Amino acid sequence: MNCRYSSIGNASVVLKCSAARNFTIAVRYAGVARHSDRQQMEFLVTLLVRFCRAWTERRLNPIGIHFAHRRLSESSELEKFFGCRVDYGADTDRIIFDKGARQLPLISADRFLNEIMLQDCEQALAYRRSGAGPLRIAVENAITPLLPHGKARLEAVAPALGVSSRTLARRLAAECLSFGEILNRLRSDLATHYLAEASLSISQIAWLVGYQGVSAFSHGYKRWTGMTPKKMRDKLLASR
Repeated sequence: MNCRYSSIGNASVVLKCSAARNFTIAVRYAGVARHSDRQQMEFLVTLLVRFCRAWTERRLNPIGIHFAHRRLSESSELEKFFGCRVDYGADTDRIIFDKGARQLPLISADRFLNEIMLQDCEQALAYRRSGAGPLRIAVENAITPLLPHGKARLEAVAPALGVSSRTLARRLAAECLSFGEILNRLRSDLATHYLAEASLSISQIAWLVGYQGVSAFSHGYKRWTGMTPKKMRDKLLASR
């Protein structure tokens, strides 16, 4: 699989393949907020596995599927389709195949068509403007997996974006943004999303958005939304 050209079909999705140990296809969004999505990423990963099976004409099962989002209910249907365990709350979205999968031949491969398509794809990349998303979304996507570990700090996010802390702070300031403002807005959005899930306790939600205690989380959430987590949960559940 040549991930170099994946953005031509969908500029908001970036694929990266590696074969250090197993054959891994990592998936990330560019210019799209990852924390607000669940269904689209599950659909995309399912589609990729389906394509791999069609291309090889084999019942090709991954040895692992990792999603960055969290799912509260069991995913027996997905695990049945993939034929492997599905893990949630990972640091990145990825499909893991046995290393031998990388050597499987593509059925009905056309060498001459491949040469033509390679030329066209290279031309498309040469003339395409950068598909990088807004800085705010890039920062949000880097913060999200760090929240439950209490490591969502500028010093940890900047290296994930390939810049120094000073450079990131300067770029944010140039767009009239601050790291603290982005962090708090992200926490608020995620907390509201989690509060709609009745099976999650308030203490679990506090941990998921980076707080060690319920009291600090409750004060923060009321400051952001004007409502306590309990009142917001009651409102969300009543509207269903």
